[in-house]
Amino acid sequence: MDDKLLARIADALERLAPADAQNADLTAYPAYTWDGQCAQAVEAFAPADYALLSGIDEQKGRLLENTRRHAAGLPAHDVLLWGARGTGKSASAGAVVGQLQGEDVDIALVQCTADHLDSLPALFALLRAVARPFILFIDDLGFDNESAGSDARVMRSLLDGGASARPANIRLYVTSNRRHIVPRHLSEQDDPINKRDVVDDKMALSDRFGLSLGFHAIDQDAYLAIVKGYAQHYDLPFDGKDAVFWATVRGSRSGRVAWQYIVELAGREGRVL
Repeated sequence: MDDKLLARIADALERLAPADAQNADLTAYPAYTWDGQCAQAVEAFAPADYALLSGIDEQKGRLLENTRRHAAGLPAHDVLLWGARGTGKSASAGAVVGQLQGEDVDIALVQCTADHLDSLPALFALLRAVARPFILFIDDLGFDNESAGSDARVMRSLLDGGASARPANIRLYVTSNRRHIVPRHLSEQDDPINKRDVVDDKMALSDRFGLSLGFHAIDQDAYLAIVKGYAQHYDLPFDGKDAVFWATVRGSRSGRVAWQYIVELAGREGRVL
């Protein structure tokens, strides 16, 4: 068998069984994504501008202070950000990290989807060895299926129990549409067997977060104030009635809808945001 044929066979085998993905340098980038097996760098990390997040001053202020403490090696909380859709939960999590990075504070964001909860012990082991503070961000966490109870218990153990508990250089920032993450049903109240235990078991997960921040639906005045803040920052003209009409058509008033209106305005004006 000649060398050329051997080389072709080797190339074919390599394509069939590619080398394992390598983790990015965990000291070099502002943000990463975790896919359940390795950490990939997010080189173009572009979080929301902290200063432009309006209508949630209390929530973002407390989140920034908690993140600043963690970055300084001081005691800090895992955080549950809960509430209505589009009210700034996810944006706040990224914005506070971006704000500190803009102040030359060394801290990084690692985003993981709820589908990869079972792989978090491996991520914790990886990050534990790095002398850098991390925010592990899990967006839209919820347990709706039949395995909700077991999944919630796994999450609780990662937060504060056992050898796989999260390291001191990691804090979890989790968003959920529900205050207690796991849904409760009226039938639980009527369960004749350990009904109190059923409810307490599900609520115990949210209790593991030292800081719980609620993000609530906003009224029309607050919505217009958000639109105005964005419009002034980007020097865009806007009409209040048109902004209200935009939200009415969307069927929602939120910070997300306000930003979508600004995108629409910029498009109309031929401007780049």
